[in-house]
Amino acid sequence: MAAERDRASLRYPLAPMVATSVPELPVGPGWAYEPKWDGWRQVAWVRDGRVQLQTRNGHPIGLQFPDITRALRETVPAGTVLDGELVVWDEDRERSSFALLQRRAAAGRHALRLAHRYPAHFVVFDLLATPEQSLLPAPLAERRQHLERLLADVPNQLVLCPHTTSPAVAREWIDTWTSTGIEGVVAKRRDQRYRAGRGGWRKLRVRTTAEAVIGGVTGWPSAPQTVLVGRFDAGGRLRYLGRSLPLTDEQRVELAPLLSPPAARRRGAPVAHPWPQPLPAAWSGSWQRPEPQRYAQVEPEVVAELLVDTAVDQGRYRHPVHYVRPRRDLSVYDVPLLGVED
Repeated sequence: MAAERDRASLRYPLAPMVATSVPELPVGPGWAYEPKWDGWRQVAWVRDGRVQLQTRNGHPIGLQFPDITRALRETVPAGTVLDGELVVWDEDRERSSFALLQRRAAAGRHALRLAHRYPAHFVVFDLLATPEQSLLPAPLAERRQHLERLLADVPNQLVLCPHTTSPAVAREWIDTWTSTGIEGVVAKRRDQRYRAGRGGWRKLRVRTTAEAVIGGVTGWPSAPQTVLVGRFDAGGRLRYLGRSLPLTDEQRVELAPLLSPPAARRRGAPVAHPWPQPLPAAWSGSWQRPEPQRYAQVEPEVVAELLVDTAVDQGRYRHPVHYVRPRRDLSVYDVPLLGVED
């Protein structure tokens, strides 16, 4: 075991262990549960005199979060490697804010000023190494014991992630914590080692039903691949909300006959669709590698039923939504206006 725990097996950057989506919470002996945060996954490397933060893709980000690197450098022993999530709390909305986290990440030379205005927190849920040894081969239960001792007395920028073996407590988090920005629950086996760059955990996202108006598709209206949806604002303008996951063959066949090109195009006049072509990269919801999205505009007259999660920033869904079906029983005037509760 000593040889297996040689720190030489740890290399920067390290691909973190990942979770696979599941439709139901795993239960039974040996499972533990933690909240799934709406933040930015980080591996923190505490060195002699410096701290490196790396994203899930291996990119350094420590310069943008001096409040976190300082807290780690001053309180955690050199040689420690931690896995966790960066979050920023929005005092006005009383929940975590991915938009403010993005703003912090893009602060550049204003990093210190924004760190003071929008302080971040590093929610730590795993300990990968101590100064003496790698803990990658150790079971989660042992890693958690080490982590609890390590974070027993640290500043509030460093947060020990809640952890329970009770499915009832995990379901309570789902029922009551989502309003604060929690996206769901991650289930982990307490006897499992840390599998860098591989799966093994399970994540259950909180999803709710919503309606939106289809304003475009990828592919063609006669053969849609995904749908782009929006809602009208109080001024009558269709605002973009997000894009769906790929449609099934059955969904494509059902939806295609209901879609039409914009009315202005049918009359031979210039198209007055409310969305630009292509969609700007900033609208994509993927802010690490955003790219403009080309799509086919359609007349906004079909209402879609969706399954959506709790990750919403600046009025848009940050993750792809699940298209369920067209709501032929609803008109676009039945869909709540943007910013108005259903």
